[in-house]
Amino acid sequence: MKIKTTFSVFLLTLVLGFTACNTEETITPQTEGTIAEEIVSSGNSTAKIGNCAEVPGWASQNGGTTGGGSAAETTVTTYAQLKSAIENSSVKVIKVSGTITITTRLSFQDQTGKTIYGANGAKLVSTNQTKDASGIINIKRCKNIIIRNLIFEGPGAYDTDGWDNAILDECTNVWVDHCEFRDGVDGNFDIKNKSDYISVTYSKFHYLKPPKAGGSGGSDDHRYSNLIGSSDGATGDRGKLRITFARCWWAPGCKERMPRVRFGKVHLLNNFFNSTVSNKCVAAGFEADIRVESNVFEGVKTPIDLMTGYTAVTAVDNVFTNTTGNQAGSGTAFTPPYTIVKLNKTAVKADVSANAGATLGGNICGSF
Repeated sequence: MKIKTTFSVFLLTLVLGFTACNTEETITPQTEGTIAEEIVSSGNSTAKIGNCAEVPGWASQNGGTTGGGSAAETTVTTYAQLKSAIENSSVKVIKVSGTITITTRLSFQDQTGKTIYGANGAKLVSTNQTKDASGIINIKRCKNIIIRNLIFEGPGAYDTDGWDNAILDECTNVWVDHCEFRDGVDGNFDIKNKSDYISVTYSKFHYLKPPKAGGSGGSDDHRYSNLIGSSDGATGDRGKLRITFARCWWAPGCKERMPRVRFGKVHLLNNFFNSTVSNKCVAAGFEADIRVESNVFEGVKTPIDLMTGYTAVTAVDNVFTNTTGNQAGSGTAFTPPYTIVKLNKTAVKADVSANAGATLGGNICGSF
């Protein structure tokens, strides 16, 4: 009788163990070490690797952002293949494999519902520093777009009034996730001209190549990374440029524009700034409305630059280590209409420096 009872207890324990294993969510290497901080700081559950339905930030609004969804993939390995796939509106998911040299800047226009992503190590490279032929991709009048896990590599900063590595122009509902932008001619990644409902997550911005002096634009060091809004006179941007930058890394080499904002309601959450060559990081320009929340600024100059004509900057719960210049906001910025999981500020540096950039290996959604 005792043997039967012992055996029954053993079977019950075994069954319960298998049940627990089958229902437990797996923590991947990327999320391990950050999940505890996320749950403690937010009180909510967090999206796990592979959950593409939980879009963080402004791109979750206005109907959400799904890109090409589960449509059949088209794999490209050459410039000609990539250009054809981008221009073909019936191609909904593009997988970039290997290194592709951009001979003429790509034009991605007037499309809806598309994903462009990189396989492990995928890279788009431009070597042109001229005013008209520089840049990698111009995305214009597109809606519901996802760009993920791609490296955009330019030839280095040279002030010729040329093009950025990537530009969003009059686009709506775009999610740029786990990308790396480096060494753009005019900048790394700009968002302008009534673009709206944009989320940029786990992306890395930096400069590895020295700037080239003597450009026609007048600056000898134009390592200016991210411009939001093109000019004070672009009044069509009023009520637009709602953008979230979350868990991004403005890394060594960035001089200014991390980002520089006009008009937009921009939420900067859990980002890491550590470019020691910086003149300024977050710049609040004309009618800028910015929430700077739980970021880490390390070894930089002027973490927050309050320029002429800004609307409001709320700076809350940030970390400043070995910085000089202004750290404070002014006025009360907007309150985001979305909920987003927030890392404890003490976890930001380790998490972002480990995971920002093209670190996913494919079209795999990250963790928030």
